[in-house]
Amino acid sequence: MTVARDIMTPDPTCVKEDQTLAEAARMMRELDVGALPICGNDDRLQGMVTDRDIVVKCIAEGGDPQTALAGSLADGKPYTIGADDDVRDALVVMQQHQVRRLPVIDGHDLVGIISQADIARSLSSVETGETVAEISED
Repeated sequence: MTVARDIMTPDPTCVKEDQTLAEAARMMRELDVGALPICGNDDRLQGMVTDRDIVVKCIAEGGDPQTALAGSLADGKPYTIGADDDVRDALVVMQQHQVRRLPVIDGHDLVGIISQADIARSLSSVETGETVAEISED
């Protein structure tokens, strides 16, 4: 059985909830990623922020990314998968909640991120295609 830990990108960099969205954008540029986990000062996962979130939920609404905090985009409880859960469970979560990136936790610790690309590299083309189709539904 392939588990989340086997296919995840390990040791993700977090943007802290009290850092600005401009700082988050710079971190994304430096890391060449389109999303970052948002972590509290206790290093616990609070949510995820994407480059699209910054544009649509801040800039397009007239917000200032120089002052808006990453924590302002941490809506509710983030969808996650356990590090030792079957990778097919990750598929189900991604499909149900139409998310392209899924934080991987071990206990209360963030240990990785699973993306669509990770899924594509590890599962059959049929499973990957179904996942992408489900995630991309309107």
